[in-house]
Amino acid sequence: MKGTGTEEILNRRITSPVPLGSYPASDVTFLLKDLSAVTLERATAEREEAIQSGTHYSEMLPVEYQPTEQYIELFHETLQQSAEKVALAVAVVSEMIVAQRKPNCVLVSLARAGTPIGVLIKRYIAERYGRDLPHYSISIIRGKGIDENAILYMLQQHGLDADLQFIDGWTGKGAIRQVLIEACNSLDKKYGIRLNDDLAVLADPGNCSGTFGTREDYLIPSACLNSTVSGLMSRTVLRDDLIGPEEFHGAKFYKEWLDTDLSNVFIEAICPYFPSVTEEALQIASLMLKSPPDITWAGLRDIKSIQETFGIADINLVKPGVGETTRVLLRRVPWKILVDTMDNPNLRHILLLAEDRGVPVEVFPGLTYSCCGIIKPLKGESE
Repeated sequence: MKGTGTEEILNRRITSPVPLGSYPASDVTFLLKDLSAVTLERATAEREEAIQSGTHYSEMLPVEYQPTEQYIELFHETLQQSAEKVALAVAVVSEMIVAQRKPNCVLVSLARAGTPIGVLIKRYIAERYGRDLPHYSISIIRGKGIDENAILYMLQQHGLDADLQFIDGWTGKGAIRQVLIEACNSLDKKYGIRLNDDLAVLADPGNCSGTFGTREDYLIPSACLNSTVSGLMSRTVLRDDLIGPEEFHGAKFYKEWLDTDLSNVFIEAICPYFPSVTEEALQIASLMLKSPPDITWAGLRDIKSIQETFGIADINLVKPGVGETTRVLLRRVPWKILVDTMDNPNLRHILLLAEDRGVPVEVFPGLTYSCCGIIKPLKGESE
């Protein structure tokens, strides 16, 4: 197979991308099929039951949570307070990418949490090094893998030896990193193309990435919101009746929310801090490159301990870290939220959302993460 792999990649017919999302076209190209006209949303309880009964989460979409005024205020306040901190993490991870990758590498964000981070990394590298790197946003789905057509499209555009740098927002228990590792191995076997499975993230509280801005589990403001901070794009969708063999995985573009979109507000709040954090970022990145941090998957041990304590059979019902806990509260049926301590300043929005949805919060001492969201098991749960 390896002998014909190159030919197969170059000759594969792939439907061209269409303009999508609310970012300027110069910031990112979404390699996604536009499913805006398809009704895919299902109510939270109905979707939760479907997922726990075996329907894959990528076959439908949650109804997008419309945040309260108080919650939007919290987003703006958090953004104001943490913009410099986020800029530093972006700068650190960007400096590591520049040091470790080819000068003309291709930035590949994993939709959708990776997209705003990819935009920031692209902007930082352009400003600091004058390099306008290509940046794409593609789909990766737990249990189904990466969008192969998107990978092959980028290789067709940039050459079979293109250096693809995968990017995500943060790590939880490392499930997406594992999917990426498996996907890269699969592509190697199938086409003889060896991609680097390094996943660059802003925050790595799960200790499962070697390229990161920080390992602190704090609130990245883009985790506060869904589509309105990710270019108005939905989660990605993969269903045989919607996606043909020559097409990318799908997503919806919520054009109707352009008036309330904060995607570019988020980007423009952080970029002005780049010049002032560069020196510190260079020092941090240099130390990390000299003595690469261990990838210990420490977060997974936490999850197993939580599974045992609460008798949870399915590991996918435990969502660790500030980003994942936020998502549990925004679009799943939460059972309870575990926190390392009630006075952790990183948890204000979590406590606000939990109160809004009537979800109990418990202290679980010794967490690697700031917090952990547990989805309500719908079968055999006595509570």
